[in-house]
Amino acid sequence: MAKRYQVIVVGGGPVGVALAVDLGMRGVSCALVETRVGLSTIPKGQNLTQRTIEHFQFWGLLDELRAARTAPKGFPIGEVTFYKSVSSDYWHAPPGREMVRAFYSQPNDRLPQYQTEKVLRERMDRLSNVDSYFGWTAKSIEQDDNSVRIEIEQHEGAGREVLEADYAVGCDGPRSLVRDQIGIERSGTDFDQLMVLLVFRSRDLHKALEKFPPRSTYRVMHPDLHGYWQFFGRIDVGEGWFFHAPVPADSTRENFDFHGLLEKVCGFNVACEYDHVGFWDLRVSVAKRYRAGRVFIAGDAAHSHPPYGGFGLNNGLEDAVNLGWKLAAKLQGWGGDTLLRSYGEERRPVFEETAEHFIAARIKREGEKLNRVTPEQDKAAFEQNWKEFGTDVGWRVQNYEPNYEGSPVVLGPPGGVCSAHGDHVVKARAGHHLTPLPLTKGGNTFDELSMLGFTLLAFDADETGITAIEQAAKSLGVPFKVARDTFSGGREGYEARMILVRPDQYVVWLGDTAPDDAVALMKKVAGRD
Repeated sequence: MAKRYQVIVVGGGPVGVALAVDLGMRGVSCALVETRVGLSTIPKGQNLTQRTIEHFQFWGLLDELRAARTAPKGFPIGEVTFYKSVSSDYWHAPPGREMVRAFYSQPNDRLPQYQTEKVLRERMDRLSNVDSYFGWTAKSIEQDDNSVRIEIEQHEGAGREVLEADYAVGCDGPRSLVRDQIGIERSGTDFDQLMVLLVFRSRDLHKALEKFPPRSTYRVMHPDLHGYWQFFGRIDVGEGWFFHAPVPADSTRENFDFHGLLEKVCGFNVACEYDHVGFWDLRVSVAKRYRAGRVFIAGDAAHSHPPYGGFGLNNGLEDAVNLGWKLAAKLQGWGGDTLLRSYGEERRPVFEETAEHFIAARIKREGEKLNRVTPEQDKAAFEQNWKEFGTDVGWRVQNYEPNYEGSPVVLGPPGGVCSAHGDHVVKARAGHHLTPLPLTKGGNTFDELSMLGFTLLAFDADETGITAIEQAAKSLGVPFKVARDTFSGGREGYEARMILVRPDQYVVWLGDTAPDDAVALMKKVAGRD
């Protein structure tokens, strides 16, 4: 007889485990199925944005996450970019995510993905309503109008089970069994470029880089590579490194001199002890849709791209939070079908633009800029061009502001669309992430937000209007709280006295007075209109 849950999560990487944690904390019973028992030792997915750290704040995992870092507290996160090699006279250390720190409640951080995953696994283990099936693999998926059934097999065929649930989510990576079995196709840009990944230890490299500003990543740009990166990333501060670079298509561990390549990129001899040598294909891929019936996909199952800019893991965790509260709302009876539909309508455009505009277009743009002029052709012109090249990171950080203005569950502006492009401002805007501002009693507005329902921030607002919205939520069974303060002390920067915020800290409505039909408002944002 099948074991019954509300949600089955297939795939136990950081996105799958994060979704299970999020659902479990919302009171949803779920099962997580993952082939691997242990954790990977490949240090990918290291850069966690300020937005991602906010998720850990609401999961109550800030201290655990900070303690799991492998670099010292406060070690600068960002990059140094070099022309042709680390030994070049031309380099710059552009500003990074610190440029937008004021618009989030937490600073960003950096740690290997396996450390992040370890923190999430430990939290999941403490949730009594989440069952984990590590060492089990999903073999087949069936669904009807009422449920999803997944057959799972234990490692080496030692056992078989059938799990049944109201919904299932595939978080099982770029080669997703779930995505394939529910018939969702993917498309994107294939650069037809093989890349090498080296994981190694070298105190020589650490010593050589001490003359530059301390950073977590060192990027080497060569005009011959047409915008493709060669870059070193720190695992710790002392000896742990990884290195990505384009290589010929027929390269193997046996026929390619990867140490020679590494020394060429450095411009000097460097002693290394290698822990891993692997290869991967440079491509961007996005699923045509994120849902088929009662089955959803998230993370790399829905979208994948090169490790440029830390977009992959951060977007996957945003998928998990976006979908988690919506599934819980539907299962608990206060969210409607439109709420579930909005998951793909919000998240897919964001990643499609991320992949094509912030990654693929960046590779093309940087390749073209590097080939405009060389120092040998015109030194002054090159130096001006190189100075302009250094502004690209700042542009990307400031303009990457995912928003859901066009969502069916947001009262956004006329003609609004869901997009990865935006700008960081204090002003509250429907469809955008809320910027935290200080409260009179101390702390900030994020301290008042509920992850289990909607929060109405009311700043010297009319009590009659507050009551109207509160009663509308109550009549619909929508979890709701009110947080009051004065419309001063900086909070006037929101430019609205009433701001309705959903469980993932995005604004869905704002105004100085309540709408004429508060019930219609709450139906809209709960996906029940």
